[in-house]
Amino acid sequence: MSTFQFGSNSPKLYAGYSKGDIDLELGSIRKPKRSKPSPSNSTRMFKSFLNWANHCYNKLQPMLLLFIVLSFAVIILIILSLYRSNYQDLTVYQVDSSAYPFAKLQNLVMVAGHSVYTSSSCGKADEEGSWFLESYQKHPGQAATFLDHIRQGVELTARDDNALLLFSGGETRKDAGPRSEAQSYWMVAESKSWFGNQESVRWRTLTEEHARDSFENLLFSVCRFRELTGSYPQNITVVSYDFKEDRFTHLHRSAIGFPEGRFFYSGTPTLLMSKSAATKGEAVVKAQFEQDPYGCFGSLRRKKSGRDPFHRSIPYPNGCPELKGLFRHCRADLFPGTLPWRP
Repeated sequence: MSTFQFGSNSPKLYAGYSKGDIDLELGSIRKPKRSKPSPSNSTRMFKSFLNWANHCYNKLQPMLLLFIVLSFAVIILIILSLYRSNYQDLTVYQVDSSAYPFAKLQNLVMVAGHSVYTSSSCGKADEEGSWFLESYQKHPGQAATFLDHIRQGVELTARDDNALLLFSGGETRKDAGPRSEAQSYWMVAESKSWFGNQESVRWRTLTEEHARDSFENLLFSVCRFRELTGSYPQNITVVSYDFKEDRFTHLHRSAIGFPEGRFFYSGTPTLLMSKSAATKGEAVVKAQFEQDPYGCFGSLRRKKSGRDPFHRSIPYPNGCPELKGLFRHCRADLFPGTLPWRP
């Protein structure tokens, strides 16, 4: 049996060669093409997300642009509305002065009421039995303190030809009937012939008949002044008891934002026998107004409700539209908005 031997030139595939296709014509082995590594799943997902986001952006781009334009327009309208409101608040009262009966008067003298006159005869104004008195007011000489307030208001007004005198106080006592404190004071002043100042003062003395506490005495009288003159007071003078001075000059004045240099107070003494109780009571009321400067909550609100037995509707701020924001403000912080006397 013959043995076939292959020479060294024979095309023999050596096991050490790498695997690949054999090129029979050339007698060589073709190297296989290296396949590109396939991307991982996370890369494919990221690219897919980018493509989706780009697609959504291209579709939503007009809507996004429209939303931005509309938002900008709404912001502009809000700014213009606020500006217009503030501008109207500052200018609406600058109207024809001939429409107001007391347009030439510039200063306010306000006398805060403390009781209702119930007697059928005005000649007994200095008698306690002629007034409706609360238990804490039933002291000899109490009626005389009311007369002191009335006289003080009349005399202050007589010394200022540009002043309007307002007696302030509502129908606060159920058993006194539907009579206001303000009307009571006006009638007493009339019975006293205006303490010798009738010709000078009577024609420029009117009433504010809705106030139920000291803060409303001030705020409502400022609004009433606007109703009668068409403008707001240049100066304000308050007449009340001397122990209430701090309450008016600091708490109430600050609550309406009125300039300190244009605000004045004329206090009359209380009875000596009731001074201690009055001082203690004032400390309590001041503390309440410090926490609640507009009398909107708690005991101050309940006190106002108790002083409105006939459910009178408050007409303000209809007569003083520039103060709408101040009338609506019912918070513990002071009103931060624009006021006619404060830019």
